Amino acid sequence: MRHRSGRIAVHVVLVLAALTVVFPVYYVVAGAFMTPADLATYPPALVPHHVTTANFAGAARSVPLLRQYANSAIVAGAITTAQLLTSILAAYALVFLPLRRRGAVFGVFLATLMVPGEAVLIPNYLMLSDWGLANSYPALVLPFLASGFGTFMLRQSFRQFPTELRDAARLDGAGHWRFLWRVLVPLNRPSLAAIAIYVFLSAWNQYFWPLIITRTAQMQTLQIGLTGLRVADSADPGLILAGVLLSLLPTLALVVFGQRFIVRGLTAGAVR
Repeated sequence: MRHRSGRIAVHVVLVLAALTVVFPVYYVVAGAFMTPADLATYPPALVPHHVTTANFAGAARSVPLLRQYANSAIVAGAITTAQLLTSILAAYALVFLPLRRRGAVFGVFLATLMVPGEAVLIPNYLMLSDWGLANSYPALVLPFLASGFGTFMLRQSFRQFPTELRDAARLDGAGHWRFLWRVLVPLNRPSLAAIAIYVFLSAWNQYFWPLIITRTAQMQTLQIGLTGLRVADSADPGLILAGVLLSLLPTLALVVFGQRFIVRGLTAGAVR
């Protein structure tokens, strides 16, 4: 009886914890379709009495939200592609190529993880401004072309690759390039998917760097556009919730459909 009561108490705590996480997301979805009258009621309405899509149109009129949405998608996609490519090549070199002082080189990659991103904001800003790249897509992408985290995760994953398969590929005449793209990359898809999801979400949610490197609303990303909704149209909460919902859609889709890749990829890269 005591054991059963303990299990019930644990489940109650877990359900309450889950509700605290899910409720804000639910209210964003519900509030985005509420009328101003529903949002102004007290106590707050939890279900829209009159469903409306006017908030999305109003948000698009207040700020160039669709352009900023496209900017975020372009920047996040470019950063994800670049970091996957550089991480794959760096990890392969650290594992399969006969490098001297391999440990020291890998230590340099790990050292980059210990440098706060805020410490390089000003140097990056001054450098890109001197090159005349401020307020452009290259300025939003260039500082994030490589990642020590991705290199670390893929190195750990590549080190688990059976040496027998590498020897078999070499006997079949596969060079480094063919072995990498025909054998190694396909067999490490869970790790690559986990890194891609992590990098995309990080790039999608960037705020501070796009804020200081862009100068016009047409080049700003979605996260900056959401702050613009706070001052547009007297900070209509319906417009803000509609913008937030739009920004949540890619992240929710990646988490829901890519959860198994995240778990498998991080587990594969964390153990040997």
